[in-house]
Amino acid sequence: MRKVLIIGAGKCGLAILKIMLETEAMKVCAIVDRDEDAPGMQTARQYNIVTGTDWRSFLNEQIDIVVEATGSPVIFEELQQERHEKMILIPREVVYSTAVLMEEKEALIRVLKDESYKHDLIFNSTHDGMIVINQEGIITLFNYGAERMIGCRREEVLGKHIHDCIPSSQLPAVLQTRNGDRNQEFLLQNGRKIITSRIPMVDEEGKLFGAFSIFKDITEVVDLAEELTNLKEIQTMLEAIIQSSEEAISVVDEQGRGILINPAYTKLTGLREEDVIGKPAATDISEGESMHMKVLKTRRPVRGARMKVGPKRKDVIVNVAPIIVDGKLKGSVGVIHDMSEIQLLTNELNRARQIIRTLEAKYSFEDIIGTSEEFRIAVEQAKMAANTPATVLLRGESGTGKELFAHAIHNASDRKYNKFVRVNCAALSESLLESELFGYEEGAFSGARRGGKRGLFEEANNGSIFLDEIGELSAHMQAKLLRVLQESEIVRVGGTTPISINVRIIAATNVNLEKGMVSGEIREDLYYRLNKIPIFIPPLRHHKEDIEQIALRLITKINQDYGRRVEGVTTEAVQLLQKYDWPGNVRELENVLGRAMIYMNYSELWIDVHHIPPLQTLVKEQGNHAGENASIEGEETLASLIEKYEASIIEEVLKKHNGNKTKTARHLGISIRSLYYKLEKYQIEEKSMQ
Repeated sequence: MRKVLIIGAGKCGLAILKIMLETEAMKVCAIVDRDEDAPGMQTARQYNIVTGTDWRSFLNEQIDIVVEATGSPVIFEELQQERHEKMILIPREVVYSTAVLMEEKEALIRVLKDESYKHDLIFNSTHDGMIVINQEGIITLFNYGAERMIGCRREEVLGKHIHDCIPSSQLPAVLQTRNGDRNQEFLLQNGRKIITSRIPMVDEEGKLFGAFSIFKDITEVVDLAEELTNLKEIQTMLEAIIQSSEEAISVVDEQGRGILINPAYTKLTGLREEDVIGKPAATDISEGESMHMKVLKTRRPVRGARMKVGPKRKDVIVNVAPIIVDGKLKGSVGVIHDMSEIQLLTNELNRARQIIRTLEAKYSFEDIIGTSEEFRIAVEQAKMAANTPATVLLRGESGTGKELFAHAIHNASDRKYNKFVRVNCAALSESLLESELFGYEEGAFSGARRGGKRGLFEEANNGSIFLDEIGELSAHMQAKLLRVLQESEIVRVGGTTPISINVRIIAATNVNLEKGMVSGEIREDLYYRLNKIPIFIPPLRHHKEDIEQIALRLITKINQDYGRRVEGVTTEAVQLLQKYDWPGNVRELENVLGRAMIYMNYSELWIDVHHIPPLQTLVKEQGNHAGENASIEGEETLASLIEKYEASIIEEVLKKHNGNKTKTARHLGISIRSLYYKLEKYQIEEKSMQ
């Protein structure tokens, strides 16, 4: 082994050092350079090679080759003078050329390794199997896909003949015929079926240098075909759903261009595919902002946006959502709802709510129609009464809606989730009414139910009880009712044990309780217990301006009862209805409208003048004022004379203000409640309103 001394540890010296380290015929004994940190010096230390700064100390008879890598003529001449006869001196020019060749070699090796890595990466990353043989049929390439399908390791088959691995392989036949084949079914030795293509490998000069086979597992091909078939079926199904949907649907891509609409969209907007497909998302909007573009910008859905679309400026509500696939925005889909259909459904829902009630109290304050000042005062009083547990006394003529108010008060109170019991005190005999209201014990009377019976007060516990026609109660029943109001307890018929109850009493009457109290028919203590919150409901003739609205609500109810589709009342018919004084109030108005609708043709949708039955005027001619006849006759007392005079004054002022009670009360300097009381007390009918 020849011993080498390298003088100079720069770029050239380092290149020669690397060459010497790779050969076994030469051994580097030392490397010398004045710079101890030169690249060659550092590498030498890594391999435990002696380093130094003076070459003369290393030059001896044992050194066979000296490499002068500094390029210094002086050092080269000194080496020529001091070397022994057998020593070989290599100048720097030779060293430099060798270093350049080494760099080119390393660059080529790096390129070759890079290409080889890419080659292996491509062949081994594909899911298909790949096999390459040379002219002799020797396997030169065998990728991971081939390993997986054939069941042989690459290390085991590389360098072997193809028939050693696949005895029935047709690749050698391709070498002989130089003809390839494509998509051929082939059965492997392990029983797996593959689809293979075989291709001869020919260079630029037409010389054959091998054959190549690429193949795929047929089961994977079948699965892929089934998946594609399923995708096509799903696509067809989705398109069928969109096309058959009654909801108007539009779809845009990520750029906001229309890509799909359905027939319902065309029907709603009046726009066809050629008007929308490929056009900007705002093409169909006649008023408002494009929700498609907003969703594409924010990637957030938008719901309930109102706008106008199409040439007919259709009023619609739209819901738009982004289409995101694998985290990427692909477009947006919008569903458009016709506002007219929504309004129709809302109206039907409101009608259904009026028919189907979950509580026993059917009506709320929303069902009470009236905008006149007097009527609004009554409604506001009822709303305030609903927020208290106090007894309410509803006063007004028959048919004014006292029961409607009672329902509304219950439903607006904190008792609305409990029972609401209705009792007409004038419809039952005294004995039957007593047993119904208070219940009875077993054996209380002949025919009493075994075990007794709970009364309506007990049934209504924690709820409300509506006592209609309260002025018709007998003295005995008034006493029992007074006990309920005072003690909040009842005693069953035939019983002795008091039963505590928590019931809100709403009473109603159309008689003058004050007159009954004077005549002794109404207990004074009961009157003051009942009259805690009196509410006067004005008759219909006092708020005729509400007749049209009330008629519309009544028509909705009658439509449901009679199965009709009447839409309303003509202006002329409304004017006719407003000329009548309605002694039967709203109940009479409902009767008149019902009779009109019965005799209408089913094709007629509006109640007109000729549909309304003849209205008999109830206007009575009144004589002179009460004050003119208030002469002292018989045994009249001072109190009765004062009352007659007071009645005449109220009547005169009321006539002066055309029946407006608010102005009348203000003129007389009394509250509206006091005025109602005096009107009921004196049974005054306003001449100005008759």
